[in-house]
Amino acid sequence: MNSMMINLFYLVAALLFVWGIKGLTRPRTAVRGNRLAALGMLVAIVVTLLDQQVVSYGLVVAGLAIGAVIGVLMAVKVQMTAMPQMVAILNGLGGGASLGVAAASYFSLASVSSLSIEAGLSDGTLMLANAAIMLAVLIGTVTFSGSAVAFGKLQEILPGQPIGFAGMKFINLALLVTSLIMAGLLVTDQAGVEDFAILVVLSLVLGVTLVMPIGGADMPVVIALLNSYSGIAAAAAGFILSNNVLIVSGALVGASGIILTQIMCVAMNRSLLNVLFGKMAEVDENTVDANEIYEGKVTSSSPDEVSMMLEDAERVVIVPGFGLAMAQAQHAVRELADTLEGRGTTVEFAIHPVAGRMPGHMNVLLAEAEVEYEAMKTMEQSNPNFSKADVAIVIGTNDVTNPMAREDKGSPIYGMPILNVDHAKNVVVVKRSLSPGFAGLPNPLFAGDNTVMLFGDGKQAIMDLTAALHEAA
Repeated sequence: MNSMMINLFYLVAALLFVWGIKGLTRPRTAVRGNRLAALGMLVAIVVTLLDQQVVSYGLVVAGLAIGAVIGVLMAVKVQMTAMPQMVAILNGLGGGASLGVAAASYFSLASVSSLSIEAGLSDGTLMLANAAIMLAVLIGTVTFSGSAVAFGKLQEILPGQPIGFAGMKFINLALLVTSLIMAGLLVTDQAGVEDFAILVVLSLVLGVTLVMPIGGADMPVVIALLNSYSGIAAAAAGFILSNNVLIVSGALVGASGIILTQIMCVAMNRSLLNVLFGKMAEVDENTVDANEIYEGKVTSSSPDEVSMMLEDAERVVIVPGFGLAMAQAQHAVRELADTLEGRGTTVEFAIHPVAGRMPGHMNVLLAEAEVEYEAMKTMEQSNPNFSKADVAIVIGTNDVTNPMAREDKGSPIYGMPILNVDHAKNVVVVKRSLSPGFAGLPNPLFAGDNTVMLFGDGKQAIMDLTAALHEAA
C-alpha cells in the first residue's frame, strides 16, 4: 500500500473521529457517534497493520483477541454505577500504553544514537524524537498512576476525602520541575538509562500526589483532566511512531478533554490551575454547623403523604444524583415518571453537569432505563422551570442542589452553579439520611419550609411511592 493511499485512509479515519465526536454532543445521536468513532479506529488499525512492518501477525491477532475479550467482559459485567471507575481504568491503560511505546522507542534510539551517521539520523532528528519520547513518558506515566488513584477513590479502596498536607501544591510543582529538567537532560543526551528510570519514578509519584489531595466531589473534573492527559500522551506516541492518525486522534482527545475540564471547573466553581496542581477547595468546618441548620426544621414524610402531594401536581421535576446510581433506582424512577405521565402530569428530569462522578453520568444512567432524551433537561433549561413546578423530587443528590452555593459567601462551594430546586412550590428529598455530600456540607434545602424528607433506600422509596400512586388511582 503506497503512502498516498495510507494517508487517504488516515484522513477517512480522522473524519470519522470528528463526525463521531459531533454525534456525542447529543444523547439521541450519541450511540451513532460512538459507532462512527469506533469504525474510524478500526480503519486506522487495519491500515496501520498493512503499512507497518509487523514482526508477527500472530502476536497482533492474539493481542487483539485478548483485548476484545477483556473489553466485552467489562462492557457486560460493569454496572452503570461503576462507569466512572471503568473510565478511570481506560484512561490509565491509555497512559500506560503511551509509556510502553515511549520506553521501547527510547531504548531503540539509545542503541542507534551512537550510529546516527550510519542510520541516516541527524542530531536534530534524534533530539526531536527524544523530545516526543520524554513528553509521552512524562504525561503517560502521570496519567497511569493518577488514574490508578482515581480508580481507588471511586471504588472506595482509598479514602474518598482529600489526602494531603499544607504546601502540597509546591511539592507537586517541585516534582514537575524536576521531571522536566530530567526530561531535558535526556532529550539533549546528557543523561543515561538510569536517569530515564528516575524520570519514570518521578512521574509515577507526581501522578499520585496530584490526585490524592482531590476528594470525591471533584472526581468529575479529575476524570476529564486525565482523559485529556491520555490524549496528549497518545499524540506524543504518534509523533514517535510517525503515525498521523494517532497524532490526530490523540490531539482530538486531548483538546476535547481540556475543554471539558474547563467546563467542569466552571460548573463546580473550581480553578483550572488548582486542578492541574492537585489543589481543590477545602471545607472550613468552623463556618458550617449542621445542627444549627437542621435542628427542629426537618420534616419527615411517607410515600402515602407524598403520593397525595403528587396527585394534584401538573408539573413535576425529578432531580437525579449519585445516590440514585448507587441505589440502582433508574428503572424505578422511570416507572414513577411513566405513572405520573399516565395521570396527565408533565415530567422532566433536571440534570446538573456534574451530577454523579463523571460528566454525563446521569444522562447515561437514565438512557439505560429508556428515559426519553427530550425529558432530560440541562441545568440552564431546568432552572427557569423550577418556580413553575408543583413538586420537585430530589433523589440522592446533595451538593448540586445546595443553596449555600448562592447565599453563603464563606462556603467552599460559593459561586458554584446549582439547580434551583428550592424555588419549586414543594420539594421531596429522597435520601437515606441527612449525611452531607462529597463536599462535606449540610444542605439548607433539607430544612426548607417547602421541603419534606422521604428517608430510605432510593429504589425502595420510589417503588413505594409509585405503588401508593397506583392505589390512589
